Amino acid sequence: MKTHARVVVIGGGIAGCSTLYHLTRLGWRDVVLVERDELTAGSTWHAAGNCPNFSTSWNIIKLQHYSNTLYARLEDEVGQPINYHRTGSIRLAHSRDRMDEFHQVSAMARAQGIDFEILTPAECRARYPYLELHELLGGLWDPGDGDIDPSQVTQALAAGARAGGAEIYRQNPVEAIARNQDRSWRVQCRDGDITAEIVVNAAGYRAAEIGRLVGLKLPIVSLQHQYLVTGPIAELQQRDARLPLLRDPDDSYYLRQERDGLLLGPYEWDCKTSWAGEVPADFGKELHADDLDRLEPYINAAIARVPILAEGGVQRVINGPIPYTPDGLPLVGPAYPLENFYHCAAFSFGIVQGGGAGKCMAEIIAEGEAEWDIWMLDPRRYTEYANRAYTEARAIELYQREYDIAFPFEERPAGRPAKTTPLYDVLRQKGAMFGARGGWERATWFPPDGAAAVQRPSFRRTNWFQTVGEECRAVRERVGVLDLGGFSKYAVSGPGAAGFLDRLIAGRLAGVGRITLSYFCTPKGGILSEMTITRLAEDRFYLCSAATAEWHDHQWMLCHLPGDGAVQLENVSARYGTLVLAGPRARDVLGKITDADLSNQAFPWLSAREIEIGFTAVMALRINYVGELGWELHVPAQYQLPVYQAVMAAGAEFGIADFGMYAMESLRLEKCYRAWKLDMTHEYTPLEAGLDRFVKLDKDDFIGKAALLRQKQMGVAERLVPLLVEADDADAPACATVFENGATAGLVTSGGYGYAVERSIALAYLRADLTAPGSEVEIDILGQRRKAIVAEEPIYDPTNARLRA
Repeated sequence: MKTHARVVVIGGGIAGCSTLYHLTRLGWRDVVLVERDELTAGSTWHAAGNCPNFSTSWNIIKLQHYSNTLYARLEDEVGQPINYHRTGSIRLAHSRDRMDEFHQVSAMARAQGIDFEILTPAECRARYPYLELHELLGGLWDPGDGDIDPSQVTQALAAGARAGGAEIYRQNPVEAIARNQDRSWRVQCRDGDITAEIVVNAAGYRAAEIGRLVGLKLPIVSLQHQYLVTGPIAELQQRDARLPLLRDPDDSYYLRQERDGLLLGPYEWDCKTSWAGEVPADFGKELHADDLDRLEPYINAAIARVPILAEGGVQRVINGPIPYTPDGLPLVGPAYPLENFYHCAAFSFGIVQGGGAGKCMAEIIAEGEAEWDIWMLDPRRYTEYANRAYTEARAIELYQREYDIAFPFEERPAGRPAKTTPLYDVLRQKGAMFGARGGWERATWFPPDGAAAVQRPSFRRTNWFQTVGEECRAVRERVGVLDLGGFSKYAVSGPGAAGFLDRLIAGRLAGVGRITLSYFCTPKGGILSEMTITRLAEDRFYLCSAATAEWHDHQWMLCHLPGDGAVQLENVSARYGTLVLAGPRARDVLGKITDADLSNQAFPWLSAREIEIGFTAVMALRINYVGELGWELHVPAQYQLPVYQAVMAAGAEFGIADFGMYAMESLRLEKCYRAWKLDMTHEYTPLEAGLDRFVKLDKDDFIGKAALLRQKQMGVAERLVPLLVEADDADAPACATVFENGATAGLVTSGGYGYAVERSIALAYLRADLTAPGSEVEIDILGQRRKAIVAEEPIYDPTNARLRA
């Protein structure tokens, strides 16, 4: 066994073998994989092996489609047989909402070259002759779906990795992991130690065990998933071709042909965890005991839909552990706060996602970033709140609702509240509806007095639409206050602080007492993060970014800190709460509770001052995300409630109103303010995002400068612009396709309704030749082409007169 390697991958399931395979395809030879048992032990060997392209996420569709394309060529590439059936699949719809979901997903798939089709009930039966049509409105056809032998495809990836120079050591469990003095890793295995520059934790449902060896707590829990296989069915024995895979998401099961029988896999409500605590040490290729009673309602529903299912009887039952994270998506990316340690684990749908995830993991290791922005998989999307209790509650809810419709504004209740501000109970007593963002409870909207405090999810404008409009009008016409809990906040100081930050951002730092909106780029020029940077002194700065970005942004800065101690970096996110006070009467309200001079001369736009409110000092930043005269008040957490009470009391005579996140979303769209990981990802540069004014290519070197210079010289091929949309009862969803003369011309990143301008708005990346104001395009909204016109930016208050008032 080798004692040194550039990369050690821990875990020989689909994810680990795919990572190893893709590293060799990128030219990395000094790579090894260690597996405690045999390859495919764990969840891989007993997986059902279904391979859909379908997802409600743009980049998950890319990832899964890549896997399916890879698997289709892998047998010929490595010379190893793979039992792969690409039968296509039908998903059934019982409701208009489900059909809306199908229209949205099919548009995303077609934009990526996958020929999804919307089917009528009769067309569903034409492709699946044994189908009963009761309660059906239609279906969705995925031509590339099918099933594959999980063990064979994993062994093929391993064979490809070995052919590329990798080595694999089976029956060799990892017993400890330690840091060497030179910052390399020492992976202590039963058969000896391996020193490595990089470690990848691909240990499946044992990934949390590997995490604990390096001091990490991973949000992973294993749930039991059962599927049954019937005996032979006469009708299937007589067929020449295999049936398409069938999913009935409204009845929560999948059904596919397995030899001459059928395989049925429900996602039942009465689901169970696999273990109360740690995974048993000797659990490898074992299974849990059968428990078909839990599945009885789903079996009956499937028989009613496909009566021949009853003819085969139950021949075999598989009940195995499947790892789940709180959102059901795997952990793929850097491990916070460690250097050169990564996760590629916790796959609930590992077979179809394993190929693409291995590609992304290898690219992150070899090139610093994946081709696609896979933030939805990044391990750092969860911070310390995602403990065992939270993870289990969320995972069970997700399993129970695995096939539920993915509504855009659904706030599911499990695992909440996890993190609250001091105002949570006050706002709840006012009737606020809440949503969790990065674990933080944030008010989303406030039902009016007497209205039912319920939220009806939909792809179309729903019960909160008019109420949110009233909140927006309060901000635009009077004054509003928002409890914006959970901003990620950092203090950067020291004699090297200015130089450190200047190297990281594409723009310039402001003078003392001033604020800049700053963009951090990847070496390839993509947008890594967005932060406001407030300069408190020549050598002292206060940084704010998105709540969900806390570990992501902190790790980026940690990795670039100079080693001479000239810069101190402190995460102060939990220390301060934030109140947004905005609207034309904001100065009047604030002036009643502070003696500070709030005039434009003393306190201009994009400046910061420490002011006193009540019994505390408050950092007041004259900036906001809604586009009105106003301030962000950064308040020590223990004083947030009395400061809020003072603001509300002072604002009563001016008609002050609470507003929530849904209103903020509408207000920011009217100003064309970008949202991190919606409108700004590392797949786009600031030049493509229309943020040229924040990029100073004439400054000294910064990360990404060379790439941006090249792009500026070559010209930008696409650009983010605002669109005014002739919508009906549904606004443009994220990832809706934009067309020009019938051809694909761009992609929507955000959409919603602007109550001040009384128009439906979308932000979209369009071909550069279409970005002039007045250009006409069309947007696919739930299967309908809607006319849209490129607008001037910003749509509301184009001169920023209200911000400067």
